[in-house]
This record gives sequence, C-alpha cells and structure tokens, in this order.
Amino acid sequence: MPVLNRWWIAVAGVCLQMALGAAYAWSVFRIPLSKEFGWSISQVTLTFTISWFFLGCSSVVGGLWMKRIGPKVVAMVAGLLWGGGVFLASFSAHRLWWLYLTYGVIGGIGLGMGYIVPITVLVKWFPDHRGLITGIAVAGFGAGSLFSAPAAGWLMQHVGLLPTFAYLGVAYGIIAIIASLFMQNPPEGWEPEGWTPTAKHISQRADRDYTLGEALSTWQWWAICALMSINTMAGLSIVSQASPIFQEMGKASAATAASLVGIISIGNGAGRIFWAWVSDLTTRKTAFFLMYLVEAVIFWSYHTIGSLTVLGIVTFILVMCYGGAYGITPAFAADYFGPRDVGSIFGLMMLPWAFASAFGPLLFAYRRQMDGNYVQGLYLIAGMVTVALILPTLVTPPRSRKSANEQQTKSRFDVEEVVD
Repeated sequence: MPVLNRWWIAVAGVCLQMALGAAYAWSVFRIPLSKEFGWSISQVTLTFTISWFFLGCSSVVGGLWMKRIGPKVVAMVAGLLWGGGVFLASFSAHRLWWLYLTYGVIGGIGLGMGYIVPITVLVKWFPDHRGLITGIAVAGFGAGSLFSAPAAGWLMQHVGLLPTFAYLGVAYGIIAIIASLFMQNPPEGWEPEGWTPTAKHISQRADRDYTLGEALSTWQWWAICALMSINTMAGLSIVSQASPIFQEMGKASAATAASLVGIISIGNGAGRIFWAWVSDLTTRKTAFFLMYLVEAVIFWSYHTIGSLTVLGIVTFILVMCYGGAYGITPAFAADYFGPRDVGSIFGLMMLPWAFASAFGPLLFAYRRQMDGNYVQGLYLIAGMVTVALILPTLVTPPRSRKSANEQQTKSRFDVEEVVD
C-alpha cells in the first residue's frame, strides 16, 4: 500500500473519532433534561458517567477483537452501537432507566470499541511520529462537541429535546460507518521509507514487543494507568459540568454556555495534538509532569474567577491538559510495550480509567449539589493533582532481564577498559 494512503487513513480516523467524541456535548442536555423531567443534577450526570464507564470497559474488548477480525469490522459495529444508542435515547421520556441503558450502556460500549480502533491503526502506520499521530487520532474525539454541542442546542430549540437524540444518533452512525471503511493495518513489517529510529527513540522505548500478560506484570503498566486516570478524574469533572459552570459561575445564558462548550472542545482536541507533540520533543513523562503542574495551579484558584471571558480562557487551558493525556498515553503504551499488541494493552488501561472517569464527575456533581457551589470539589481535585506530580518523575521504560544483563555486561566491559 502506498505510504501516502496512511494520511487518508489518518483523516478517516479523525472523522470516526469526531462522531464518537460528540459524547462530550452531554453537559448541553443536563439542564433541559432536569427541567423537563424533574431529574436531579446527579441523576442526569450519571448518564454521562455510565457511558464513560462502559467506554473504558469495552475498549479492551475492541482491542482484543481487532486481533481476530481486523479494525474495519470493529469500527463498523462501534458506529452502529453508538449511533443506535443515542437514537434509542429519544424514547426516554420520564424513563430514566431507559436513558441509562441506551445512551449510557449501549452508546458507551460503542464509544469504547470505536475509540481504540484509529489509535491502534495509526500507531502502526506512523512509527516516525508516534506521539503526534496519536494526538491527531484522538484530537477528533476531543473536538467532537465542537459541532455536536451547537447542533444539539439548535435542534432542541427547533424540534424539541428528545427528537434531538434521534437526529444526532442517525448522523453519528452514518459518519462512523463511512469512516470505518478506511480502517486497516499496514503490511507486516512495514516502515516509512528512509526512516530509522534515533537514539532518543531507542532510549525511551522498550527493547521488544510485550504481550498483554507480560505488560500487566510490569509496574510501568500500572503507573501509566494511574497517570491517565488521575488526569481524567480532574479534567472530566469540569467537562461534564461545563455548561452549568459557565451559567452559574460566569452568568452566561444557556445558548452562550452551549457555544462555549463547543469552543472549549477545540481545546480538548488541540491539547491532544499539542501535548503529544511536546512529548515527542521531550519525553512522555516530562509532558505529563508539565500538564499536571498547569492543572494544579489552575484548580487551586478556579473558584475565584468571576469574569466569563477569563473563565472561558482558563477552562480552555484546563481542557487542553485534560485532552493531552489521551494524546500521550497511547504513544506511551506503544513506546514502553511495543506497537504489536498496543490495541489490547492500551485498551485494558481504559478499564481502571473507566472507574476514574465514573468516580470523578459523580463526586464533583455530588459536591455541587450538597454545597451549592463548586469550591470544595475544586479543592479536592487540586490536592489530588498536586500530589500526583510525583508520578511522572518515577516511571521509566521496562527492560527485559536479557537486555538488563547485556547492559550490565557492557557497563562492566567499559569500566574494565578504563581501568586497563
């Protein structure tokens, strides 16, 4: 297959991710659902939490299934589940359990199975720009609400709340299925013409491909899980409540808040590319440390912001940092464990991530409901991110025992040469 085709695959991957990433627009539905059906903040937020939880649980299923039948079929099925789940949510009138089942469970399974596909495919097509391409691959997911949030707001005004789910579900499904037709792995042993790994690449990568079982036996796998999960708890708490935050703290109208949700989604997408690019220039762990540092500074002072303009800018930066973890982590996994089984290795990382993504927004929404403001919830996140700054400084690439012995022998030989 010509090398040029890998860029068309990248474009299709971004389109697939944008259809899936429309899930980020959920905060636009929170107030309308509460007003129309009398559901509480926590009850409505739980829908978002369920979908994110099942995203994490189903990612490893998508990764393992791809090894058997290839990425194209997995992506198609994912598009049908996500689009179908959103469509079926249009029948949720006064039935909260149905909203949880359709948008939350069915849609969430589609999100997870589809999310892993472009990441796994593009990591293999772009070994020369692994961080940047995974950033691009997930940027579409982060920017999904750029179009879906304003579209949902417009549809709710013109066709009503529940019919909006039907229209959006059909659109998401069609886009995802068309994009899935481009999803395919490169030929075995394929590499970009004229590319050779640099010393920096080699020093930050594993000495071989690890199986899923081997990766799980390393402490590095769990450390990378923690890095992504903590960042998710912090960022997703804000993303899940973005529209109400703009309305309550910034005194914005519902329409303005919906537009701002779309704008900050640009930050989600841009952060995935920007921080992944930074990780290529420095290292994955350096980029994580810098993201955590920025988040810690902002979360400690976020509650003091009264200006809608400043609130929008600061939230945009926070969402960039939140998105950055999704750009860096797949490349992190491919670097530390090899690209061969990155679909299942990174996919399983989404399982502990699922618990973090469920716990963080739910706790944040609960604190808002109990306290009447976001201050205590913001302090909890600020403290967690501050403590977590130590994690990126500890993680190092895994090395097999054979490689370690060879390195020790080489070091001993070098010392003996110096002595002689």
